[in-house]
Amino acid sequence: MLQKLSIRNYALIDSVDLELDKGLNIITGETGAGKSIMLGALSLILGQRAETKYFFSQEKKCVIEGQFKLSNTSIKAYFEDFDLDFHEESILRREISIDGKSRAFINDTPVTLSVMKQIGEKLIDIHSQHATAEVNDPGFQLSVVDTLSDHLPLLTEYRQKFKLYKRNLQHLLNMQSSADEARSKQDYEQFLFNELEQANLQADEQAQLEIELEALNNSESIKRGLLNTYALLDSEETAALPILKEAVNQMQAIEKFNPLYHALNDRLRSAIIELKDIAHEATGLEEDIVFNPARIEEINLRLDTLYTLQQKHRVNGVEELILIKNNLSDSLNTLLNSDEEIERLIKEINTLKTELEKIADILSKNRSKAITVAQNQVGEILNRVGMPNAKIKIEQTVVENLNKDGKDMIALLFSANVGQAPAPVSKVASGGELSRLMLAIKSIISKHTSLPTLIFDEIDTGISGETALRVGDVIGELERNMQVICITHLPQIAAKGTAHYFVYKNEQSEKTTTAIRRLKKEERVAVIAEMLSGKNPAESALKNAEDLLGYIYKV
Repeated sequence: MLQKLSIRNYALIDSVDLELDKGLNIITGETGAGKSIMLGALSLILGQRAETKYFFSQEKKCVIEGQFKLSNTSIKAYFEDFDLDFHEESILRREISIDGKSRAFINDTPVTLSVMKQIGEKLIDIHSQHATAEVNDPGFQLSVVDTLSDHLPLLTEYRQKFKLYKRNLQHLLNMQSSADEARSKQDYEQFLFNELEQANLQADEQAQLEIELEALNNSESIKRGLLNTYALLDSEETAALPILKEAVNQMQAIEKFNPLYHALNDRLRSAIIELKDIAHEATGLEEDIVFNPARIEEINLRLDTLYTLQQKHRVNGVEELILIKNNLSDSLNTLLNSDEEIERLIKEINTLKTELEKIADILSKNRSKAITVAQNQVGEILNRVGMPNAKIKIEQTVVENLNKDGKDMIALLFSANVGQAPAPVSKVASGGELSRLMLAIKSIISKHTSLPTLIFDEIDTGISGETALRVGDVIGELERNMQVICITHLPQIAAKGTAHYFVYKNEQSEKTTTAIRRLKKEERVAVIAEMLSGKNPAESALKNAEDLLGYIYKV
């Protein structure tokens, strides 16, 4: 419920603090006094756009603040969805600076207007005489039937399953699309993979083959070089080893004379040993060199295969070919796995659809029963508020395809007069009839659910007398289940309020302001008497006002 509304610098309002009752709050006032201004200010904390030209003073910012007492756990869930702190006493605040910049806060946390609007719509429901959009909305019409069906937990379960069902369907479509695309390339990718697999690629093979081929192609030069090396070291008269041996002999004759000579000769001996080893190894390497045309041809064929594959795949090495082969393998395995996943997902979707069909059938049966109740109860209330010939007809159509609400399409048709065929409300209902129809609908659903604060903005236009009394009775009954704020010009309705607020103008210092105050018992009698007979009401009007207020004030 809305506990307090504070308005600063809006339209004709300089400063107003309005504390509201938990039951039926009546707002009356002279024509032009600014009753609608209150709603305009309230709409700002419900996410509506604002214009600075409507400020009372262009020299300071406009601030609208609403303090709400909340207990509905479903509302708490909305706060959690937007990551907002939830308090049983929560505050929505809107600030508009003189340059037109707007800021919105919920419990002192900055929020966007969109978030404020979505939260605000769960807290306050404003209904005016011309608000036909809601009653003509198929979603609203279905929600009325669902409320009377008392199957919210089942409907919530259905919607959760349907959300999963739709998500899985989309996932299936995406997977099938990807699989179809992959399948169209599967044969080619399989061919490429087989070709690379058959090539038996080794990471360092190419470099080794190129080295071996180079050696085979130059075998004669290599053999000749090794033989010459051996000859220069050992086999010729002028070879290095015989000369070094003679040098050792020369040093051996003098090494006893000085340790340095001995050390130098040891170095010569070591050099002889190393050169002998080199000569022996050169001989061995030379013997291993065999000119092998068959091996050359074999290597050339293998390298041609590797080069051709690299050119085909536009890469520069065997390592990259191996990477491509692995990627192709992953792609082919993914396709195989996706087929299994698609099959699993199809089974899950079919299971979900079966469950949804069963729940949807139960929802349809519940709605069918609730429709009869709704038609009868709305008809009874319409009769009470002076429309004895009015009736509604709710058409239920079961469609083939599942939707987020089940399988039902709901259409509300209305007829106000005898002999008039029921038709869509927007085509046959006048403003006054529409107001009373909405009053009847809100009246019956308030008994089944916790509605937000409900505001009626002069929905009593076009009615009077006994009808006004009956409308007042119905509005008065609403306060048993919810907070109601009613802006009215009819004394019969004004008298039903638990609290009565009077909007008036102050004209001073050549400036007009709008103010509002809660009326005391004696003031209510006077105000309602004036609503009955005008300024300076007679004693009979005062007595009539007291009679209207009697049920409230009698001991």
